[in-house]
Amino acid sequence: MMNMMNMMKQAQNIQKKLVDAQSELTNMNIEGTAGNGSVKVVCDGKGQFKSIKLSAEAINPENPASITSDDIEMLEDLITSAMKSATEKSKAEMESKMKSVTGGVSIPGLTL
Repeated sequence: MMNMMNMMKQAQNIQKKLVDAQSELTNMNIEGTAGNGSVKVVCDGKGQFKSIKLSAEAINPENPASITSDDIEMLEDLITSAMKSATEKSKAEMESKMKSVTGGVSIPGLTL
């Protein structure tokens, strides 16, 4: 009987650690850059897209002065919307596929 109690306690500890790890990953900011820093993208620790920052040089390297901050902001917003839309669709597909594999049973640690 005591063995079963210990196993239950261990399972609860592991589940709590998984929840904490998921939370930690969600709150991370991981930055990737390209073009000598002219394009910066931030994702969380789960690979979810968060934001993009563009420089005028990234948009028009021949004449960066022709690009206004409004142009940059509009383009960043469009890219952000498209990335978030694609991320949501891929997450829905992943969840659907996982449900079909697990028969709809929720398995702790397999939450995405």
